[in-house]
Amino acid sequence: MGEVISVAMLIVVLGFAVIRPRGLPEAVAAVPAALIVLLTGSLGWSQAWAEIEHLFPVVALLAAVLVISELCDADGLFRYAGALMAAKSQGNAHRLLIFVFVLASAVTAVLSLDATVVLLTPVVFATASRMGVRPKPHAYACTHLANAGSLLLPVSNLTNLLAMSAAGLTFVSFAGLMAAPWVAVIAVEYAAFRLFFASDLSIPATNPEPPEVPPLPRFSAAVLALTLAGFVVASFFHIEAAWVALAGALVMLARALTLKQVSAKDVPGFINLGFLGFVLSLGIVVTAVVEGGLGAAIGAIVPQGQSLVSLLLWAGLAAVLANIVNNLPAVLVLLPFAAQAGTGAVLAVLIGVNVGPNLTYVGSLATLLWRRIVQAHDHETPIQEFTMLGLLATPLAIVVGVVALWGSLLVLGGAG
Repeated sequence: MGEVISVAMLIVVLGFAVIRPRGLPEAVAAVPAALIVLLTGSLGWSQAWAEIEHLFPVVALLAAVLVISELCDADGLFRYAGALMAAKSQGNAHRLLIFVFVLASAVTAVLSLDATVVLLTPVVFATASRMGVRPKPHAYACTHLANAGSLLLPVSNLTNLLAMSAAGLTFVSFAGLMAAPWVAVIAVEYAAFRLFFASDLSIPATNPEPPEVPPLPRFSAAVLALTLAGFVVASFFHIEAAWVALAGALVMLARALTLKQVSAKDVPGFINLGFLGFVLSLGIVVTAVVEGGLGAAIGAIVPQGQSLVSLLLWAGLAAVLANIVNNLPAVLVLLPFAAQAGTGAVLAVLIGVNVGPNLTYVGSLATLLWRRIVQAHDHETPIQEFTMLGLLATPLAIVVGVVALWGSLLVLGGAG
C-alpha cells in the first residue's frame, strides 16, 4: 500500500509542477505530498530527516546563487551584456547567435540555468528586437544552453550539486572532469542550431545600427569573479561552497539595499523559498518511491562498470528517465546506483539528465519556465519544432559529451 501511495504522490507532484494551475508554486503540491508519504508510513521520519540533511547544503548553495543572480540583474549586468552583444554583432544574426551561445553558456555555468532562463531570455528578446532580427534561434539557444550548458560547474545546476555530493568530488575536480564534455556538447548544439535555423539566420537585420553600450557594472562583476575564485580556494580547504556563495550574496545585498536597487521585501522572492521547499519535499517523495520497490527494479537494469559503452548506457537511461519523470526526480533515483559504479557513472548520469531534457518540454522545470517566458513575449514555440530541434541536437550531444567524459576520466583518473 505504501508503494502505491508514494508513486501516486510522485505523479501528483510532477503533474502539478508541469501544469502549475493559476501559477501556484510547485511546493503547494510537493509539501502536502511529502507529509502524506510520512503520515501513511510509506517512509519513516528518520529516513526523511536523513534525506533533508543530505539535500540541505545543496539547497542552501542554490539559494545563495539565486540571490547573486538577481542582484547582478538589479545592478545592470544583464542589460550591459545585451547591449554589448548587439553592438558587437553589427547587425549580423549569425554573429549574434555566437554571442548568445557564449553568454548563455557563461551565465549558465557561473550563475545557474535559472539565471539564463529567467534573466537572460528577456534580454535576448530585447536585443533581437533592437537589431531587427528574428528572435527564434536566439531564444531557443537560451533554453538549450540552460540545460546542455549546465555541465561545467557544480553551481550551474541543482543536479550538478547532487552529483558532486554523490561522487565525493571537490569543486575543482568536478570542473576538471566536466570541462571537455561541456565544450563538446556546446559545439554540437551550435552546429545543430546553424543547420536547423539556417533560413532565420540568413535574413538581414532591419536595424543594424549598434546601440550605445552602458558602463560595465564593475562591483557586481568583481564580486562574481571573487565568488568563483572563492569556490576554487574553498575546495582545497574542504569548506562548503555554500559559505562562499552566502558571503558573495551578503556583500552584494548590502550594497544593493544601501543604493536602494532592491528592498528587503524583495529578498524572499530572490531566494525562491517555494522552489527550495519543492526540492526538499520532492526528495522525500522520491526516496519513498525508491524504498518502496522502484529501487530494486532500477538496480536490476542499470549498467555495470565504467567502460565507454557503460557510460553511454548510463547517460541514455538518465536521458530517457528525465523525459518521463523530469530530470530532478531522475537524478535523485539514479545517483545512488551510479555512485556504487563510480565517478564516471555519476557524471554520465549527469550528462543524461542535463542534456536529455532538450528533447521534450517536460524534461526539466527550467524548460517549462522558459516556455512561459517566451509566451509572455508573444512568441509561440510549437511542440513539433521544439522536438525536431531536440532530435537533431540532443542524441548526438549526449554521445559526444560522454565520449569527452570518458577521455577526461582516462587522462585525469576515475575510469574503470
